[in-house]
Amino acid sequence: MKALVIGASRGIGYYLVQQLIEEGHEVTACSRSPMDIKLPYPQCQFKRADIRDFFALQRIVPGHDVVFLCVGMLPGIDEVNLFSEGSRNVIDAMNESGINRLVVVSCVGSGESKGHGGFWYDKVIQPLMMKRILCDRERQEKIIRDSGLDWTIVRPGFLTYGRKKNKYKVYTNLEGVKAKYISRQDVADFLLQLMDTDEYTHQAPLVTN
Repeated sequence: MKALVIGASRGIGYYLVQQLIEEGHEVTACSRSPMDIKLPYPQCQFKRADIRDFFALQRIVPGHDVVFLCVGMLPGIDEVNLFSEGSRNVIDAMNESGINRLVVVSCVGSGESKGHGGFWYDKVIQPLMMKRILCDRERQEKIIRDSGLDWTIVRPGFLTYGRKKNKYKVYTNLEGVKAKYISRQDVADFLLQLMDTDEYTHQAPLVTN
């Protein structure tokens, strides 16, 4: 299959590109700056685009079977619209190109996962550091749910740079569940599995150890 990974220069997107290539898929790795990408794979195409630039996405999105949106950002004090504005542009470009499968990495604290991060995250970190990001994540998730696409929203636990262990758990019913740590490589592995199943289509699973 042909996969487009947006946000491929680091983190989950970086590891996803690696794993997609290892599984024999054709990959386009997209980043805001081509200098951010240091993946040594000649069979991978590298494209430059900011998800806030619809016309750049118009040139890159066509020809793929699935789009992975793995863009993230550090907490700050400024208002955030990267996720909602970017998702709207990605969805519009997908609709123009007739592409229907969208997988988006969100975060704990948005949607149904609110209150499932544990005391320190829910009561301290989220209101002090994540408020603006989570507000835009909420807007983003509504745009995705209303898109008419075959979407999956993935909410990872607290991310580490540990090794891939393939021992993570996937929850769609969050009753009694608290997010734990999970490596970025394991999150990428779960995203990779979504290439071969529609089990989590129109769902927002929490992935954690």
